Amino acid sequence: MQFPYNILGFALIIIPSAIAILADGAYDIDYHYDLLGLPLHDNTFFYRPRKDDKATLLYTLSDMSIIGAINPSTGKLVWRQKLPDRHRNEKGFLRGIRGKGIVISGMGQKVDFWDSMSGISICNHEFSGVIRDLEVIETAMGEKSTNNVVVLFEEEGQAVIRLINADSGDVIWEYRDLNSDIPWKVSGSFDDIFLVSLYGAKEAYNVRVTIVDPIDGRKRSEYSLFSRADVRSSDDLLVIEPNSAAPIVAWTDRAKKNINVNILTRSGAVSDRIPVDQKDGSIGKIRLYAPEIFESQPHFLLYIESEKSNKAEVYHVDIKGGKYNIAYELPRLIGKGAITISCEDSGLYFTQISQDEAITVSSTSNQILGRWPVNSGMYGDFIHAASEVVQRSENSYAVRSAVLTKNETYILVRNGVEAWARYEGLSGAVAAEWADIHETKGLAATLQAEAHSNILDAYLHRVRRHIHDLRYLPQYINNLPRRILSSFLSTEFPNKSSGIVGDKFGFNKLVVIATLRGSIYALQSNQRGAIAWSLKAFERSFGNEWDVKGMWANNSHGIITIRGADGEILVLNATTGLVIERTEPDISSSVETTAVVQTARGQLLLPIQSSGIPFNVSADQIPNGLLVTRSSNYEIQGVVFEGTENVSPLKTWEFKPGIGQKNINVISRPYHDPVASIGRVLGDRNVLYKYLNPNIVLVTAVSDQASTASFYLIDAASGQILYSTTHEAVDTKQPITSALTENWFVYSLWSDTFSNSSGFPSSKGYQIVVSELFESEIPNDRGPLGSTSKFSSLEPSDESNSEPAIPHVKTQSYLIPEPISHMSFTQTRQGITSRQLICVLEHSNAIIGIPYRQLDPRRPVGRPPTSNELEEGLFEYQPYIEFNPNLIITHEREVFGVKGIIASPAFLESTSLIFAYGLDIFGTRVAPSFAFDILGKDFNKLSLVLTIMALTVGVGVLAPMAKRKQINRIWMTT
Repeated sequence: MQFPYNILGFALIIIPSAIAILADGAYDIDYHYDLLGLPLHDNTFFYRPRKDDKATLLYTLSDMSIIGAINPSTGKLVWRQKLPDRHRNEKGFLRGIRGKGIVISGMGQKVDFWDSMSGISICNHEFSGVIRDLEVIETAMGEKSTNNVVVLFEEEGQAVIRLINADSGDVIWEYRDLNSDIPWKVSGSFDDIFLVSLYGAKEAYNVRVTIVDPIDGRKRSEYSLFSRADVRSSDDLLVIEPNSAAPIVAWTDRAKKNINVNILTRSGAVSDRIPVDQKDGSIGKIRLYAPEIFESQPHFLLYIESEKSNKAEVYHVDIKGGKYNIAYELPRLIGKGAITISCEDSGLYFTQISQDEAITVSSTSNQILGRWPVNSGMYGDFIHAASEVVQRSENSYAVRSAVLTKNETYILVRNGVEAWARYEGLSGAVAAEWADIHETKGLAATLQAEAHSNILDAYLHRVRRHIHDLRYLPQYINNLPRRILSSFLSTEFPNKSSGIVGDKFGFNKLVVIATLRGSIYALQSNQRGAIAWSLKAFERSFGNEWDVKGMWANNSHGIITIRGADGEILVLNATTGLVIERTEPDISSSVETTAVVQTARGQLLLPIQSSGIPFNVSADQIPNGLLVTRSSNYEIQGVVFEGTENVSPLKTWEFKPGIGQKNINVISRPYHDPVASIGRVLGDRNVLYKYLNPNIVLVTAVSDQASTASFYLIDAASGQILYSTTHEAVDTKQPITSALTENWFVYSLWSDTFSNSSGFPSSKGYQIVVSELFESEIPNDRGPLGSTSKFSSLEPSDESNSEPAIPHVKTQSYLIPEPISHMSFTQTRQGITSRQLICVLEHSNAIIGIPYRQLDPRRPVGRPPTSNELEEGLFEYQPYIEFNPNLIITHEREVFGVKGIIASPAFLESTSLIFAYGLDIFGTRVAPSFAFDILGKDFNKLSLVLTIMALTVGVGVLAPMAKRKQINRIWMTT
C-alpha cells in the first residue's frame, strides 16, 4: 500500500504556524529590566496599602518622574505610573495618607491621587501654579481629626496654599500670600500650618514664617528669622517635617561651623546654635530627621557626614520650655553611610547603616536594639535609605532598609543581609550600540599569519601552536561531560570560562548603553542581559543630563567610541570597559550630531557642528565619499572635502523644505543592509527588479501651521528628489516616525484621510504607510538604465542635463490602532531572511514585530488574489491592521519609555538580535522566517539518539535471524 503523502502534506500545512516560533523561547531568550529610576530621598517610604494588613510596600518617586510600588520581599515591581516631566526648577512629591490606602503625587501643576495597592488613578487636579511642596497633615474637623493634603504653589510670584480633602479630592480652602516671597515649605502642628518662604536680597535671604489656620485658611500671624546672609538659596535650608510635635527649620552658616535650629511656634521661633565638629575633614552633608506624625515624641536627629566619617546626634525637645538638648550620640562610622527614621505609633526609631554595619536605636535612649554586620561593599557608598522597623518580641527587632548606592544600584538589606538588588542606574538610557566580543588573536588571524610565511616557518609555527594548545587539554576534557549533557538535554549549563566569551551562534554580544546620568553599562545579550561591566564616565545631575550625540563600535579592534554634545570623547575597550582615551567636556566644541565615515585610516566617528559642517578635519580624517548633514536652520546638504593639507568643506547641493516647513528627521539605509536578491519573483516567474540605490535618504518635513507632513526620497550623491508625497490634516504633535531599508521605506503618523476617487470612505486616525521601489513597473524591465554597465547619480546618461532615473513606487497605507513612537528593522547576516518591522507602541508600552507580508503594498485591493498572487504570498488588502498579540515580542511585559531600538545580525541567518532602551531595558532575538537553521529546545536529542541506538540493536539482533531464515528457505526449496 502506498503511503498517502498528500494527506501528510495537508496535515503539515494546517499545523499552527505559532509552533515554529518556539513557544518555549518566551521569557527564556529575552530579558527585561522594569525600572523606576533612582529613588528620591524625601519621596521614598514604606507604607501599608491596606489599613488592617501588616504587610507593607515600598513606594518611591524617582528622578525619571516615575512613581511606583516595590514588593520589599522580592524586589519585584508591583505597579508604576508616569508623571509629567519636570523642569529644572521643579520638584516632585509623593506622600502616603495613613489608614486610607491612598498615595498622592505632585509634579509641575498636577496633583494625583492613586490607589496604593493597584496604582489606579482615583482623581487628579491641575492648577495654574507650580507645586513647591506637598504634605499630608492632620487637622481638626469638628470633634474629630482627619488627614488632609496641603499643597504649596507658586503662582505669578506669590505663594498659594490649598487644602485638599483626602477622601473626595475637593479643595477645602485656599490661602494667597500677598508677599512677593519665594515659597519653600509648608509644615504644621495640630493647630497651625506654617508657610516658610524666603525674602530679601539675592544670595542673602531671610526666612519668613506665616501661620495659617488649618480650619478655614485664614492668616493668623507672621514673623521673620534673620539668617545674617547665611541663606543664599532654598537649598541651604534643612528639611522640616510636617505633623511634627516640634516643627523645625534650620540652616548652616557659610563656613559650616554652626547649625541654626529654629523650633516653630505660633508666637515665634525658639532659636539656638549647634556647633559642627570638623575634625574629620570638611563637611559634606548635613540633614535633620524628625517624625512625621503627631503621636511621635518631640525628638529629632542631626546627621553630619564628613570626608572620613559620619556621625549622628539625637536631640529631645522640651515643648513647654521651648528648648532642646542633646540626648545621646550614635557611634561614629568610618566612611559614608545613611540614616533613616521610622515611626510606628508613638515609637520613633533611627537606623544608621553603612557598608560595614547597621545599627538601630530608639529615640528615647542610646540602647542599641539591633546591630548587624553588612557586606554590600560591591555597590559602593550608601547615598540614602528608607527603613522599616518591626518589633518581633520585647527584645527582638527586625529591620529592612532600602538603600541607594553610589553605583546607582537599589538594594534591600534585611538585618544586615542583602535580600535583592535592582539596577536602577540602567534607567534613562540615551544611546546604545551593539559590540562584538573581541577575542585577541583568534584562529583566523593566526592562520592568516601562517599563510604569509614560508613553508618551514609556517610548519614550525603550527607545531609550536599545537604544543601551546595542549595546555587547554585538561580544561577541554573537564568540559566534555557538560558539553555532552547540554547537547542532549534541554538545560543549558553555565560556562565556567573566565572572562566574556562569544558563542558559536553569535547570540552572545555586548550591548553598550550610555545613560543621561553619565554612566555606561555593557550587557551580555545571551546571558539574560547580565551586566558585564559598568563605569561612571562623567558626573551629571538633574537638569544637566548627558547628551550623547554618537556611539560607534569598531569591532575589528574591539573598541567603542562615544561623543557628547559638549565635545567630550570617550574611547573604551568594549569587552573590559577599560578607558583608552578620554576628553573632558568643552562648551566651545559644541557637537550637533555625528556620522560614521570611511577615511584613509579606516572608519571613525566624525563630529558635526550645528551648521552641518564637520569640525576641523585633518588630512587623514577626510571622508572618502559625500557626507549628508542637516544644519540648524533645517536645511539638508551634501558636503565634500577639497585639498590635502588645507582641507576645506564644499557644499555640492542643499535641500530646503517648503515655506513654513521644517525638517524633523533624516534617515538612510542601515550600515549593515545586505540584499540577497536584486529582484522580486512573481507568481508567473517574471521578475520585478528592485531599485537598489545605496545613496538614498528619506527626509521628513512638517508644517505646524498648515498641519502637513511631507516625505522626500533624495539621492544623496546628486541631491535630486526621487519621490515625494504630502499628507494633509496631520497632527504634528503626535509621533511621526520613519524607517528605510533595502528598496522600501515606511512611516507612521496621525492624519485625517478624506474619501477619494477610489471610493474608499474617509477615515481619521493613526496610519502606517509603506512604499516599495522598483526600477520599472513592467516585469523583466530594468528601466532606462537597464542596458548600462555603469551608473552615476551625477551623470545619469551620456546626454547633458539628463534627468535621474526615477524609481517606480508602489505605495499603500493602513490604519493602525495606536501611535508608533519608534521604528527599526530586523537585520540578518546575509539578508536572505525576510525583514520584520519592529515598532514601539507607546500607549500599550509594548514592542511589536510586523511581518513585511502584512505591509506589502502589492496586496490586491478590492478583489481576491489570483493564483499567481497567492503563490507570491499576497492576500487581499484590508485597510485596518489589527495588532495581533502573537506579534508582540515583549509578550505580557510592559516596557516603559523606549527611546530607541537597535538590531544586530547573529551568525545564524534566521535570527536577529533586538535591543530596546530608554527608561526600561529589553532585549530578545527574533526569527522573522522562523528558525530554519537551528533546532528548538523542544527537540528531544536524547530520544533521537535512543531511537537510533534501539534501531541499531534491533538491526543487529534481527539481521542474523533474517539471514538464517533466508538460508533455511533456500534449503527447503532445494
